[in-house]
Amino acid sequence: MILIIDDDIAIQTSLSLLFRKEGFAVRLADGPFETFDVLEQEIPEAILLDMNFSVDTSGDDGLRLLRRIRERLPNVPVILITGWGSIDLAVEGMKAGAKDFITKPWQNEHIVQSVRTALNLAQPTPASPNRRKLDQQFEFENIVGEDPNLLGILTTIGRVAPTDAPVLITGESGTGKELIAEAIHQNSRRKRQAFVKVNLGGISATLFESELFGHVRGAFTDAKTDRVGRFELANKGSIFLDEIGDLDPASQVKLLRVLQDRTFEPLGSSKSRTVDVRVICATNRNLEEMVSKGQFREDLFYRINLITVQLPALRERPGDIPLLVNYFVNNLKTIYNRPDLQVSAAAQKWLKNLPLPGNIRQLKNVVERTVLLASNDELQPDDFERNLPQKANDQQLTPRSLPEVGAMTLEEMEYQMIQRAMAFHQNRVAKVARALGITRFALYRRLEKFGIPYEDA
Repeated sequence: MILIIDDDIAIQTSLSLLFRKEGFAVRLADGPFETFDVLEQEIPEAILLDMNFSVDTSGDDGLRLLRRIRERLPNVPVILITGWGSIDLAVEGMKAGAKDFITKPWQNEHIVQSVRTALNLAQPTPASPNRRKLDQQFEFENIVGEDPNLLGILTTIGRVAPTDAPVLITGESGTGKELIAEAIHQNSRRKRQAFVKVNLGGISATLFESELFGHVRGAFTDAKTDRVGRFELANKGSIFLDEIGDLDPASQVKLLRVLQDRTFEPLGSSKSRTVDVRVICATNRNLEEMVSKGQFREDLFYRINLITVQLPALRERPGDIPLLVNYFVNNLKTIYNRPDLQVSAAAQKWLKNLPLPGNIRQLKNVVERTVLLASNDELQPDDFERNLPQKANDQQLTPRSLPEVGAMTLEEMEYQMIQRAMAFHQNRVAKVARALGITRFALYRRLEKFGIPYEDA
């Protein structure tokens, strides 16, 4: 049974008809008294709660009722219904335990999806099966490992993939966030549709709208034809927004709008388009800390992280290193036509103790480089050590050296170089820009992106 709490008879009627058509039993309540009358008689599977159901439109009534419901029924999912003007209240509701918030006017398909997702996630969590059982149930062939933490993550993925729940994947660079996103899509009901990848860290603020929402001919000087944006390309499928923590504040607002009501306008057009897309985000940054510092919108944060998957660093799952090494070597056997290629037990042990700040990406690079440069088919510790571009325990940048490939992302290198230039030129932007060979405008963008203080001189 779905309990709908709203004092507007039109909304009650509309939602009641919608959910009865979808096969749900429905009960209605005008406010707190009717709500608890219903709860005395029957426990609902889920609750749809309007934020305002009195003359007072502050939303306080809704928050108070939400807290009382959560105290009485902590395991029943509550979904808030709110207008754009009370989004901040909806965020407060998420903090108080609501599972999602829907904005008015809603799309029927969206609100039904939200309820079905909440019901699915409210089911008891099954015990983590072993890797063999997981592989029998789901498509995880590109994800290597048997560490208990990884198996717990795969279990979570298998459970949430069939829903349309937004997923936020966090973890250090090189831990496999994109592979996890692909696994979510491949195990979803959208797997036959598009999976569109977008690296938000590589899109400037000026190109954000055009890249994600498209543009019409004549929208700007070089717009000679219409262009389809990434969201439209992902319609009916999934979109993977990587490095979402790098998004500037203005772009965060534009992204929130399409995630909120599933509509957008291509740049230069006044005609809204509707999109049905599953959103998966990833970042190596601490979004909660960014929210507390005002660098990331709190309402956007709660919109994207209904489910959060924290990927462990490779040093936290050393037992998986030999499995990963064998996986890489088996692929390289075919690529380089070396069928007898193998890694000795001593080399496997040596690799398990190798500092790998670049995680899986760095390990893959170390293995492939060694395979390319070693002449013997059984790889020994000396082969790996001899073919490392620099000592694994020496990761610091020096004026004349670069880090090992995979040990540091391009963004991390950029951040360090800007920091060094700012320190050398005492934070004087004009001199730093000249030293780095970029415009002052381009430097300003990077300084704001990395949160580096500066003087406009």
